Amino acid sequence: MSASDNKLKQLLEPVVEALGCELWGMDLQTGGKTKLLRIYIDRDKTGVDIHDCERVSRQASAILDVEDVIRGEYVLEVSSPGVDRPLYELDQYARYLGEEISLRLRFPYEGRRNYKGRLKAVEGDEIVVVVTENEFLFPVEGIEKANLVPQF
Repeated sequence: MSASDNKLKQLLEPVVEALGCELWGMDLQTGGKTKLLRIYIDRDKTGVDIHDCERVSRQASAILDVEDVIRGEYVLEVSSPGVDRPLYELDQYARYLGEEISLRLRFPYEGRRNYKGRLKAVEGDEIVVVVTENEFLFPVEGIEKANLVPQF
């Protein structure tokens, strides 16, 4: 997590929690003409609805405008993590042990960056993923993006 991501989290987490939600994660995309900050929120048992997203969006927008953490113009999106929820923190991985995940590594391992398999364990700051009968141990810091794979 970069310093600006840490600052964003420190600013937004108390706001989201005060509104009865959990800050699941954030993605800040800075490529292109317009920056995009996507905030994922969740709520135990009931999940979030459009009203939660609207309330968080209004409050987050006000805080971000005052603190001026994101330089220049940006678009703010607030949503549920969805069924293919992204995974950011070790405790989030731990909540979904036994589930299928897909992940993209920051750097290739054994000649590839993309893996899909069953999340078997969290060990320290690493996760264990079973991919076609083979176990792989990946440090979370080395994961660029990870998502649950929806099961229908």
